[in-house]
Amino acid sequence: MADVLISACALVLLMVAIGLLSVLRGPTRADRMMAAQLFGTGGIAALLLVGTATGVEAVVDVALTLAVLAAFASVSFVKADRQAHDVSRKEKLK
Repeated sequence: MADVLISACALVLLMVAIGLLSVLRGPTRADRMMAAQLFGTGGIAALLLVGTATGVEAVVDVALTLAVLAAFASVSFVKADRQAHDVSRKEKLK
């Protein structure tokens, strides 16, 4: 069973690499944030698969901690982007 989980982990990492190539080419900050989210999600999935395959519960704890941090990163990005948008909008109205 561990071999199947490790193979699934390799497949997840391969798909993340392919997805990152397309997303990183995006010209906007949102595209780059999506790349970071994709990398984080794939990394979390890989860690969960490896943790389950090896039976090391600390790896699962690390993966869950990274998931919480990724959620905070998304929220802070949206807040910062919204504030930048509001500032540029006010400058245009002047």
